[in-house]
Amino acid sequence: MTDVIEFGVRGALGRVHLNAPSTFNALTRQMCVVFREKLLEWADDPAIGAVAVSGAGDRAFCAGGDIRALYDSRMAGDDTTNLFFWDEYRLDYAVHEFPKPYVALVDGIVMGGGVGISVHGSHRIMTERTTFAMPECGIGLFPDVGGTAFLPRAPGELGMYLALTGARMKAADAIHAGIGTHYMPSAKLDALLECLANADPAGGVESVDAVVAAFAEDPGPVQIREHARVIDRCFSAPTVAGIVDALEAEDGYFAIETADSLRTKSPTSMLATHRQLRGGGGLDFEAVMRREYRMACAFLDGHDFFEGIRSAVIDKDRNPRWNPARLEDVGEADIARYFAPVERELSFD
Repeated sequence: MTDVIEFGVRGALGRVHLNAPSTFNALTRQMCVVFREKLLEWADDPAIGAVAVSGAGDRAFCAGGDIRALYDSRMAGDDTTNLFFWDEYRLDYAVHEFPKPYVALVDGIVMGGGVGISVHGSHRIMTERTTFAMPECGIGLFPDVGGTAFLPRAPGELGMYLALTGARMKAADAIHAGIGTHYMPSAKLDALLECLANADPAGGVESVDAVVAAFAEDPGPVQIREHARVIDRCFSAPTVAGIVDALEAEDGYFAIETADSLRTKSPTSMLATHRQLRGGGGLDFEAVMRREYRMACAFLDGHDFFEGIRSAVIDKDRNPRWNPARLEDVGEADIARYFAPVERELSFD
């Protein structure tokens, strides 16, 4: 695994480097397994004061899970594709529970699985190259990797907007949404790593806070604030159909474009996501990940996820044939099954 994920120690700093730039540092199941094992090891190592995670190349931190590999596996008749989500979610849980400072250098695209290995850490550094999105409803899935927990914490209805539309955000907006914690130019990252490596391993979060603060800069204006009132009015509707209706009743290009965007997403994904976020805000993180694993297993047994991958990644025709194709054709019982218990529930030991 050293060719696609690299581990090292520099002073008191544990280093994780995703080294698969040709796939935008997409996560495979085996990468998730070894990454988690290393975090568990470093959690108990007194010589390690903090961990920093980065991605190779100048285009992506991590663009998500390797969905092409999942598609190929399923088409080959492999019935163990749910093991990817099993190991990915266990990694996300390990990041969330990591007892030391965890610094994610989110320099480039961060989507899906890449969000899972960054947003749950203590320090999430955004740069001028950061582009964040949770585009899962556009490929027939749902915003997982702990989206149940972090999306509802965004201001107002911003989390629901991001979850249903898959809208992209740059650094300032991502920090505003709670995805990032600090901004600095990418040219400063090497110097930041050097200072973190020389920090006192016993200094804890306060020591890392001081180092990061010395490099942090103003990320600039938050663009999404311009549309906050429309987002809050429309995405507070009690149903997805109500959200679309509310957008259609608004004036202005933003509401029109947003409504048009929602019409391209999987109806099943949007309805499941709406229930996911509305009902998940009070769950602890362990319950969040177990719930999302149930959802992932159900989506793997459905139609839209693999159809979404076909359309976006395999044939690239951008014309997914969702089934059902309309919101009104998806019943309550259809969505309830995405939250039903599974034979093997996710565990973390």
